[in-house]
Amino acid sequence: MLTGNKGEWSEVYTLLKILSDKQLFAGNSNLQRLTNVVYPIIQIIRNEAHNNLNFSYQKSQVHVQALGGQSYLIPISDFTVNASHLLSCIKSAKSGTFNVPSIESFLNSFGSNSIKAKSSVKSDITIKIYDSRTGLEPTLGFSIKSQLGGKSTILNASHGTNIVYKIRGGILSENDISYINDIDSSSKIMDRLKEISKLGGKLEYIDTVSPIFRNNLLMVDSSLPRILGEALIYYYNGVTNSISDIATHLEANNPLGYDQSTGHSYYSYKIKKMLWDIALGMMPQTVWTGQYDATGGYLVVKKSGDIVCYHVYNKTEFEEYLFLNTQFETASSTRNKFGSIYSQKDELFFNLNTQIRFK
Repeated sequence: MLTGNKGEWSEVYTLLKILSDKQLFAGNSNLQRLTNVVYPIIQIIRNEAHNNLNFSYQKSQVHVQALGGQSYLIPISDFTVNASHLLSCIKSAKSGTFNVPSIESFLNSFGSNSIKAKSSVKSDITIKIYDSRTGLEPTLGFSIKSQLGGKSTILNASHGTNIVYKIRGGILSENDISYINDIDSSSKIMDRLKEISKLGGKLEYIDTVSPIFRNNLLMVDSSLPRILGEALIYYYNGVTNSISDIATHLEANNPLGYDQSTGHSYYSYKIKKMLWDIALGMMPQTVWTGQYDATGGYLVVKKSGDIVCYHVYNKTEFEEYLFLNTQFETASSTRNKFGSIYSQKDELFFNLNTQIRFK
């Protein structure tokens, strides 16, 4: 029996829906379709744990070619009906995992026996499209993000996404440190920072915990480690969780001292580049070579069931979508080892953690 959560079933829905639509619709920064940018689908490739499936079209049918040489011809209308049924099931399901027997039976009818495609990278589905502007037929990997379930992460928290700060100014006694570290409210990180501030302390960016994470950020831009560090201070002090709003605060306060006399939006620009690279392949604990995994971009399943495509060819819209639709989030401080004052060589330090999720 196939079981999965809403996000996992959304991968199946995406396959059925785009096979039914026969084309991808590009989206703008507000998740609305760009009516003048459409990519006809030539072929879809789905790699499963025990099978590889190629989907193409023969008039009003979908031709499915399986790994062992078996092939199937299925009316496109069957994909339309089953996509609609699966969408209803996903919307009505409660949290947790569930099964959809009729959809499982339909998948089995053309040799598919898995909810998730087999993938060790950020692309969830591979699609060959026709690009009318270039006349090319590129085969591209897309990452699927769904609004039907929980909000998807773009950067997952780990100990390696921690950033180190030195506490400058103020005099904190051992009793002060114990008191601050014992704060256990629902907003304990923010409350601990408030107590540090009351005692005259201020966080100063030092470095990332992980040299790989630091160097990955440096690959994107030499100022990014500190920009991210400054951004997290705004977030954990309760200013806002919105990345675009934090960028506005950074532009206004200019902590890196850029020459803003010519009106350049340094912080927004660099943060957009960071989000772009994270979205397409950069992982904090893997050496980043600049090689994109999701070579095509994102497919976003909207709450309505419509699917919009953010193609790397539409770089401006893709970057703006990421910039306007992501936010910082607080992960487990215990699991990821951050949010407490600690001492090294008679100096006090404090770590903050990076996790980014879609709004």
